[in-house]
Amino acid sequence: MASETADPSPRSYPQSVTFVRRAGPITAAVGGVDTFVEIENWLLEEASAERRMIDLLVKLIRRMKAAGSSIDRLTLHIGTLHPQLVGFAWVWNADDGFCDEVRVADAAIDSDAYKLNPLQRIVETGKTIRRAPNKPSAQAEFPIMIELAAAGMVDYVAIPLSGLDTRNVITIATKAAGGFADAEIDVLTRVFRLFALHVQRHSELKISENALGAYLGYGAAAKVLEGAIKRGAGDSIRAVIWVSDLRNFTTMSDVLAPTDMLVLLNAYFEAMVSAVAAHGGEILKFIGDGMLAVFPVTVGTAEASRAAVSAAREAIARLEAANRNVCVAFDAEGHALLRAGIVLHEGEVFFGNIGAPDRLDFTVIGAAVNEACRVEALTKIIGRDLLMTEAVARHLSHDVEHLGEHQLRGVSARMSVYGLAS
Repeated sequence: MASETADPSPRSYPQSVTFVRRAGPITAAVGGVDTFVEIENWLLEEASAERRMIDLLVKLIRRMKAAGSSIDRLTLHIGTLHPQLVGFAWVWNADDGFCDEVRVADAAIDSDAYKLNPLQRIVETGKTIRRAPNKPSAQAEFPIMIELAAAGMVDYVAIPLSGLDTRNVITIATKAAGGFADAEIDVLTRVFRLFALHVQRHSELKISENALGAYLGYGAAAKVLEGAIKRGAGDSIRAVIWVSDLRNFTTMSDVLAPTDMLVLLNAYFEAMVSAVAAHGGEILKFIGDGMLAVFPVTVGTAEASRAAVSAAREAIARLEAANRNVCVAFDAEGHALLRAGIVLHEGEVFFGNIGAPDRLDFTVIGAAVNEACRVEALTKIIGRDLLMTEAVARHLSHDVEHLGEHQLRGVSARMSVYGLAS
């Protein structure tokens, strides 16, 4: 018996393309929408209420099919500003009716599949491309035509969408005998001119989300985009606080060339960030070689504590792996000595905006943050890569050992510190 979770219409994408979500299947029936004039009116009015591009696109396709369009395949491509992505795309075909949203990594633009794709030509020229996929000349020019011809497509049109980003493109294809009629191309072009305004709006929103997420963290970015931009805006929350720094950073900075130091720092932060993110943590900031993150207590302190400890274990393992792979010599044996000191503490913090009226920082502050920073200095003295306070350790039933009570600078009471059992 087939699994209920089995993909009803499996699709494969290149390694540089990652599936995000799916919508559909799309059916042609739409009550009261049967002309392209009505579609244009919808784009000018109600369509503005759609918050997600995939929902907007699905409704547009459904209306175009109800109006009698012969489109059998449609793709939408949007460029973006992101450290690792070149853009997003949506792919729909009439065979299964589903519309997939995917994100496209930077590596895609260096692939032959992109360099020999009509999209690249449009980015360079800004001109519409129309080809018959079953013609050998079209297949020699653009190899994707071979795939389209095999799927039964006889006409293909790639249309640049007006706007600030030349990477915004929509493509359509049909199996209809004789291809698209010139009259249909004309009416679709008018529709896409209006649709381009929505694409630009969604593209700018996505760029804002990406840019803020990359610099603030996605949790903080969401709050800022929701309007939490005034000084003092924020919430008092309970969280497990993560404070870490790179061991021997000053010594390495004196010995290594700046370019080699950047290689090490990037490897170090990649190990830290990926581990924290994988276990539900929110990275707030980098301070030199240090990192501040939180694991908000959403279900319970025990769950947040265990997630933070799991993230710390994974981060340490990732650093050990990086030491085997990063080709920057530091010690006499030629190994890059990437080690971190990580501290986990739990308490109530203020999560929000602080700073000057014209220059704000979205971060966490509070006594618990200060205490975590003070404990971090003990990682070098005690010689442990991971230290926890009692507020975290008490939620771990085993694998911890008491490392004594310590007087911390600026903290009145002595604090019990714990590590993972040897």
